[in-house]
Amino acid sequence: MEIFYDGQCPFCRGYLGLVDLRREVGPVDLVDARSGDPRLAEVRDAGLSLEEGMVVRHGGRFWHGADAIWLLSTLTEARGLHRRILRWLLRDRLRAGRLYPWFVSGRRATLRLLGRKPLE
Repeated sequence: MEIFYDGQCPFCRGYLGLVDLRREVGPVDLVDARSGDPRLAEVRDAGLSLEEGMVVRHGGRFWHGADAIWLLSTLTEARGLHRRILRWLLRDRLRAGRLYPWFVSGRRATLRLLGRKPLE
């Protein structure tokens, strides 16, 4: 599994710190979208915008935005209060789809307040 995310986003880093995927799926590569990693070209070539949401490569395909956090929530063990709440919120695909645009808006506003540039 590979997760492509904005390493300067405190929400992205915080969320990935809460999910315990290695226990469930084995090795997980976290790829910072600001790192210049050559695998980022594959994400762009697939027509996916990391400015619009994180990307997960798992099971031979890309999962983007709400679908990515939905997938992660289905693979995450619900240990601890924060994880249980996030899993409950995001495990329903329709609910994840409705919440995700709010997450993206909050991320953009926070990055502007922190003086960080958009990814693209």
